[in-house]
Amino acid sequence: MPVFKVFYQENSKEIPVRENTQVLFVEADGVPAVRKYLDDRNYNIELVQELSDAYLEFEKQAEDFKVEKVNG
Repeated sequence: MPVFKVFYQENSKEIPVRENTQVLFVEADGVPAVRKYLDDRNYNIELVQELSDAYLEFEKQAEDFKVEKVNG
């Protein structure tokens, strides 16, 4: 199952500011599944990007790397 990198702001009511952009990683069947999974959170999602194998391996090197998995 592919892994997606999600760029988001924590509050959907605020204007996006690059310095406040957060990221999380989600394993899902596709972008719609990622968006549905995050729908109940009050995030302003900027971008959902599917990671290539090489990019995923690079991201895994980060000390705080964690993947959330969409069930279903």
